Amino acid sequence: MSPASRSGALRSAFVAFALAAGLAGGCDTDKADLPPPPMPGQGRSNAVTAPGAAAPASATAPASATAGAAPAAPRLLCAGQSPRPAPSAGGLTAVAAGGAEKLPANIGFGVGKWVWVNFWAAWCKPCLEEMPRLLGWQQKLRAAGVLVDLAFISIDDDERQLSRFLEAQPGTGVRASYWLPDGPQRAAWLRALGVKETTELPIHALAAPSGQVTCVIQGAVEDSDYPTIAALLGSKKQ
Repeated sequence: MSPASRSGALRSAFVAFALAAGLAGGCDTDKADLPPPPMPGQGRSNAVTAPGAAAPASATAPASATAGAAPAAPRLLCAGQSPRPAPSAGGLTAVAAGGAEKLPANIGFGVGKWVWVNFWAAWCKPCLEEMPRLLGWQQKLRAAGVLVDLAFISIDDDERQLSRFLEAQPGTGVRASYWLPDGPQRAAWLRALGVKETTELPIHALAAPSGQVTCVIQGAVEDSDYPTIAALLGSKKQ
């Protein structure tokens, strides 16, 4: 190889080496500029997927949209309603699943305790969804010193449909209910509560220990309604 050729080869090798060194240095710089990986529990995926953990505000709404937002005002339940006598119409059939406690033949109004009447049906999804809430509220109210009984009244078309529902419920669910078939007596019950026969379910009627119905609620109750209802029933604990 001639001296000129050897000199060209050396220059090429030097350039290649310099480029390689420069590229290696650039990768190191990029790595140094990257933020450190999140510690366990700090990454967004951990915050979103952790059981029972609330999603961060940035994942649900801009901070400006949530900061300073006023809490929703409680619903005005029973406002402007005048007390009325509890229904005296009969026609109820007590139905209970096997092994469940039998219900009295009739609902006892005006016997020194509150009676919470709930009209429902097995085909009514909002009715079924709120049943655990009602049972939980009854326990909570009793623990606060309020004597209150729940009286479920099914208006299913067929008693067999009601019986199948009750039999399928767990021990902590609704396993006994009254049944009020369609007819004059059902109409009399609803008329006594000031409710139209074509109204939507569920329907709630709160009868005071005196036997007067002081509140009728058409539609499902919500968790945010508990303080209002507890105050109405005279609970000193919320």
